[in-house]
Amino acid sequence: MRTRRALLVALALLAMPVAAQEAPPAQGTEVQFFRIGNGSTAGTYYPIGGIIATAISNPPGGMSCAEGGACGVPGLLASALASAGSVENVENVGNGAVESGFAQADVAYWAQTGTGNFSGLPPIGNLRAIANLYPEALHIVARRDAGINTIADLRGKRVSLDEPGSGTLVDARLVLDAAGLGDADLTVMHLPATRAAVAMREGKLDAFFFVGGYPSPAISQLAGQADVNLVPIDDAVAARLLGAESFFIRDTVPQGTYRGMDGDVATLSVGALWVTRADQPDDLIHAITRVLWNDNTMRQLSYGHPIGRRILRENALKGVAIPLHPGAARYYREAGLLK
Repeated sequence: MRTRRALLVALALLAMPVAAQEAPPAQGTEVQFFRIGNGSTAGTYYPIGGIIATAISNPPGGMSCAEGGACGVPGLLASALASAGSVENVENVGNGAVESGFAQADVAYWAQTGTGNFSGLPPIGNLRAIANLYPEALHIVARRDAGINTIADLRGKRVSLDEPGSGTLVDARLVLDAAGLGDADLTVMHLPATRAAVAMREGKLDAFFFVGGYPSPAISQLAGQADVNLVPIDDAVAARLLGAESFFIRDTVPQGTYRGMDGDVATLSVGALWVTRADQPDDLIHAITRVLWNDNTMRQLSYGHPIGRRILRENALKGVAIPLHPGAARYYREAGLLK
């Protein structure tokens, strides 16, 4: 009977409009909802968010972990929501539209401090970190017959920088600026990776930017249907983007990651953070952080998606430049990762 009731609760949640889910349930109720703002379905945020949401969920009425049931946080029902990406996620977390979200480390820092690309905007001062998850590589994908082998070759081409609200758009502009290119030098489009891949297959686009873990599903599918290449970020451009206050690190997309890649491609990457709001209960975030790094979740991530194997507890605090949520900090102190 309890199992049936839990199923009815879950089905009711799926049927509810997002607005009806915004307020957290009153204390003492059997289930607590926790949303994770991800990214587009073409990127890596979305599948990773789905795996984590499943892993941390443990709604009332099911079998215990020891009995082969869910090993998540008792009473928690988490859900992964598609979004435009990092910028939209930090804004939604800050204003309470969602309980948590994924964001690039640079975007999270700029938003929390009101600096960088958020300069002149009110700081989203209540952003707090749960964990650094994995490095996100900057991809510049080009049609092989477009003759784009360097960033300079983008001049005069039709290039998608991704949609407003995405971290990719922020970083694409930084890379282009470092290469001495502006919007006037390109025919700029703003398409998420899935739509950019379709436009490229149809001959309507020459190149697009994407920031995310590799392999990206959208790029893998595109590379299986069309001849494409990844454009390297050369040392001169990289040097202008690296430094003590930069969130970029030098990275490489390995040979064979996508069909037709016959060599490693030099690029940059930035950390993907899981962020929440300062007023989320300490005990809840402590429990979520503990479950995130337990063996069961690590197995689900490792088997569920290639990027999941790069999510490691020992990297949980790398590149985290915004304050940790106190509940998460308590876990890391208990685990010996934080003094």
